[in-house]
Amino acid sequence: MQYKQTHSGFTLIEVMVVVVILGILASLVVPRIMDAPNITRSTQVKQNLLALKQALNLYYLDNQFYPTTDQGLQALAAKPNTPPLPIKWKKGGYIDSLQPDPWGNPYLYLNPGLHGEIDIFSYGADGQPGGEGYNADIGNWNLTEFAQE
Repeated sequence: MQYKQTHSGFTLIEVMVVVVILGILASLVVPRIMDAPNITRSTQVKQNLLALKQALNLYYLDNQFYPTTDQGLQALAAKPNTPPLPIKWKKGGYIDSLQPDPWGNPYLYLNPGLHGEIDIFSYGADGQPGGEGYNADIGNWNLTEFAQE
């Protein structure tokens, strides 16, 4: 009596096609997953800059001027003791505390600003001026440029 033998399994070509397809999918998905922390950080910077700008506007409404560059953003958390002294500084401050940006660097402040009356900004992921992508400066003057990310 003769038995018919059947062979089941995958050929080498079929396995190679599956590996190539998985490689293509990985090359499309992995960069998006790898960028997720930077996208989150840049979004957090934008939200923090908007909050700092609002606090500075309240400071301005109370005192009729913005803090000087030397007084810095710290003037929002603690009453400045260098001139010009804010006469109507809000008891408790305008923010609880000044936190660093998501990369651990301080937010920077200029009055007068290079891009407007005041500039509030972060140097981005690299902590250096200039740069591109996530290393680019993010400031209150260019928040709309980053809105499409």
